[in-house]
Amino acid sequence: MNINEFNCSFAYKILKSLYYAVITDNEGKIVFLSSNYEQLLNVKEEDYIGKPIQEIIPTSEIPRVMETLKEDIGYLFTLKNGKTVVCNRIPIIDDGKLLGVISSATFYNLNEVAILSQQIKELQNENFEYKKKISELASASKQQYSINSIIGNSKPITLIKETIQRFAKSDLTFLITGETGTGKEVFANAVHELSDRRNKNFVKINCAAIPKDLLESELFGYEPGSFSGALKEGKMGKFELANHGTLLLDEIGEMSLDLQSKLLRVLQENEFERVGGLKPIKLDVRIICSTNQNIEELVENGQFRRDLFYRINVIEIHIPPLKDRLDDIPLLCNYFINSINNSYGLGVTQINDNVYSLFKEYEWTGNVRELKHILERACIMAGSGPLKLEHFDFFVSRIHKKNNSSIPYKLSSNNVSLQDIYRNKR
Repeated sequence: MNINEFNCSFAYKILKSLYYAVITDNEGKIVFLSSNYEQLLNVKEEDYIGKPIQEIIPTSEIPRVMETLKEDIGYLFTLKNGKTVVCNRIPIIDDGKLLGVISSATFYNLNEVAILSQQIKELQNENFEYKKKISELASASKQQYSINSIIGNSKPITLIKETIQRFAKSDLTFLITGETGTGKEVFANAVHELSDRRNKNFVKINCAAIPKDLLESELFGYEPGSFSGALKEGKMGKFELANHGTLLLDEIGEMSLDLQSKLLRVLQENEFERVGGLKPIKLDVRIICSTNQNIEELVENGQFRRDLFYRINVIEIHIPPLKDRLDDIPLLCNYFINSINNSYGLGVTQINDNVYSLFKEYEWTGNVRELKHILERACIMAGSGPLKLEHFDFFVSRIHKKNNSSIPYKLSSNNVSLQDIYRNKR
């Protein structure tokens, strides 16, 4: 390495513009100084080229770097003019042989270092706040989807909680059944959060919400150009996204028989192929299925494969309708009111007892979801304080229609009250 080699390259111009830079050969002789360094030392090329570094810069640490062959990053170095700079010294090694050392100052002075240090500190504090917020959100999410998110202490709910806690850590397949609105996804979330896969992906797909001819590609993904309209780069399917985690197949009773056969093969062999693909992809995923249909009736009617039913029905959980767990209504109401207050900034405190009396007489065909929506409307209507009969006039209308009652249902000072409807029903 010599000065002629540097002069004939564009790199020479770049190096010349550096703050304070010096390059030596493998004997510690100077082959290059930046323009700033030349001015500082008041030397020209003929004064330093080929001279030992210590003759020109007596305090240089380059000889030490040549001995250790280890780079110095971020070391303080005081220049001839008394300025202290942050210096980096890097040995140039090729095929195990030392060719030379390059030393350059990153900053002119410590004021610049202090500014950068302050900026780094601010970024670290900001990063800490982000991490704290993410941790809080993750904690809230886990609380939202933990076993505590299953509200109720009735006997059937208590038994379900015990079953989930007993089998969640296994890889056994869950089949969650129940009417629409019973909260099957809440129970599926609890299974995942109590499992050893809780830190992996929990992927959900509604088999009833996707056209049957597209469901296969949604589940298994597809290779580029597999069919008309396919993305040119292909697409990853839900199974692949959920690998090493959990996959919820919601409304599995809507799956076609042809796709049921492919699903059974995947579950038995723990591998699958993308649509249009030839390479099998290994699979390690926990399966949870849910449905509001009677799967056993579908099996008897030839609409669901018997072998697939037995494969997914390892741990069955049947969520009872709300009408069969009326004792849980007060707990559910308190939970939903707190959630609605937080979402809308309201101050609703409780529900009057006479409203609970009416709730317990209602059939709740929409189950827990219907209860939540009714409370949401009433809370927004009330704004704050207790929920009274007058906040549920729309609910009285619903009861009136279901019972074909001839009693007026609009609540006002001159009209019949909920208690009147309640007494009439009895």
